Amino acid sequence: MSSHYRIPKQFRSIEDRLWNGGALVVIVFYTSVTILPLIWMLLTAFRPHTEIVRNVFGLPTSFYFDNFTTAWRLGRLGIYILNSIFYSVVATVITVYLSLASGFALTKLPYRINAAIYTMYVMGLLITVHAVLVPLFLLESRVNIDNTRIGIILPYVAFGLPFAIYLASSYIRHIPDSLIEAALIDGSSYVSLFHRIILPMSRPVMVTLLIFTFLSNWNEFVFVFVLTSDTALRSLPVGVNAFAGNLARDFGLKFAALVISTIPMLVFYFFFHRQISRGFAAGALKE
Repeated sequence: MSSHYRIPKQFRSIEDRLWNGGALVVIVFYTSVTILPLIWMLLTAFRPHTEIVRNVFGLPTSFYFDNFTTAWRLGRLGIYILNSIFYSVVATVITVYLSLASGFALTKLPYRINAAIYTMYVMGLLITVHAVLVPLFLLESRVNIDNTRIGIILPYVAFGLPFAIYLASSYIRHIPDSLIEAALIDGSSYVSLFHRIILPMSRPVMVTLLIFTFLSNWNEFVFVFVLTSDTALRSLPVGVNAFAGNLARDFGLKFAALVISTIPMLVFYFFFHRQISRGFAAGALKE
């Protein structure tokens, strides 16, 4: 005759309260660590340089908007924002389309070499940007695509494909084979099958890939910094980095440029944070 020890209800309620209280403390601490620097950056951006030097953590006595207009004009941030939008959108569309097509081919087409190709793609996750930066620069210089837009987009796509193919393959693998077999019996080609069946059914992972890849491309710094010398081709992160060089003397301009570069990401997260959660919850990461 076996007996099981049960924790009394009053002790369980105390334990639950302790866990909930600890979780609340962690959440509040993490939120404070994340939000307070952003608030300080925003308030400092509205202060003139002389006022910042006198008291770094002080509040602005009045809102000084000249920092933003001067940072926008001297830093040429308008051109850099347009470049970032162009690079991110084009590279993201290419990466997502190729990853979904590759995921379909690697998981649904009956070829023995698929497993080896998939392994090679996944191994690309182990390659860091800095490990191939010098060979990539020499290669682009040899084929005369350095300091060009295509020379930036191609590395974006190449380094975005391994993770994107991993996600796409994991999702498409769970699409029933019966749908594909029925379409082939009806005379559909693989290209038509991919566009009419696979893409509509892969919408959850497609949204996840679009958002994740776009954010990665938008925040990318090293490729544009190394592979371009023309300032008209540089992206927003590289443009903001200029405020740590020639414009480093004015702290107000620095913080204003940081605020301008942060606003697009905050807006993006505000509108798409639910899609990010839904995309991952839909099974994009399940094997």
